[in-house]
Amino acid sequence: MVPDALAGFARVHADLVVHDEAAGFFRARHPAPGRRVAIVSGGGSGHEPLHLGFLGAGMLDAVCPGQLMASPHNRQVFDASRAVSRGAGVLHLVKNYTGDRINFGIAAERLAHEGIDCARVLIDDDLASDSPESATGRRGTGAAVLVEKVLGAAADTGLGLRELVDIGTELVSRCRSLAVASAAHRTPATGRSAFDLAEGDLEWGVGIHGERARRTETRPALDELVTRMTEELLAALDPAAGDSVIALVNGLGGVTRLELYGVARQLAARLDRWGLVLERVLVGDFVTALDMRGFSLTLMRADPETVKWFDAPAHTPSWPR
Repeated sequence: MVPDALAGFARVHADLVVHDEAAGFFRARHPAPGRRVAIVSGGGSGHEPLHLGFLGAGMLDAVCPGQLMASPHNRQVFDASRAVSRGAGVLHLVKNYTGDRINFGIAAERLAHEGIDCARVLIDDDLASDSPESATGRRGTGAAVLVEKVLGAAADTGLGLRELVDIGTELVSRCRSLAVASAAHRTPATGRSAFDLAEGDLEWGVGIHGERARRTETRPALDELVTRMTEELLAALDPAAGDSVIALVNGLGGVTRLELYGVARQLAARLDRWGLVLERVLVGDFVTALDMRGFSLTLMRADPETVKWFDAPAHTPSWPR
């Protein structure tokens, strides 16, 4: 399934991407000319359009897709990084999962042996896994989309590797996400659900690989649900009245756009109530979990420069603006 899908993606978007099938990575066909540092990301398949959909000028230089919900191999990351390196270093954007951290780490060590400077920004925005019980800490989820966009625009201005690491680290610290689901994704090979939920129940804090939440509860009305999710996000970010935010209302694969716009309305109303400025909002499927029936909210505290970079042009298969 995954090789066919990757080959199909390469064919459909041949004007924007180049597929190195043997090495297992994609690179941008027309990267931004002003960029000195290449940006590389990747992760398991099944979360489309992340990351392949954000490959191109203004965002990512190369993407390494893994098997279904599995990390890419370090060899893929190494080959991709070496292929797109421009002499001023390579920046890896890595979601906080054990396999991703290990394989991107091994690739970085191999790049160092070849004299290619490499650094990492670790994306760890998921509130549901922010617990002492979590061995790895917060998972990386919806913030990956916002970080890839803003950091890509910053890289297009010609900034160096250390400057981009500092900006990326700061961006991640200003992002938090939370996901809920009323039904799990189905495994393509078997058609079985990753977990079972009774009718009317909700997983509060579900993971994008089908990880169960810390609690299951009766599904509340939408306004109550969005209110509680927003309160948790704001408690973690601690913005002051008048602060600006960028929001992502993200479908996990099995929710209609009609429903997501309803969520967006509820979110905007609550941010207005708390005196925050909703500078930009993205609505749609950006980080999916196959066909999971759920959605996530991501908030990023944004200063004027962040908004400027968010608005900068990007030419990729899936960036909507």
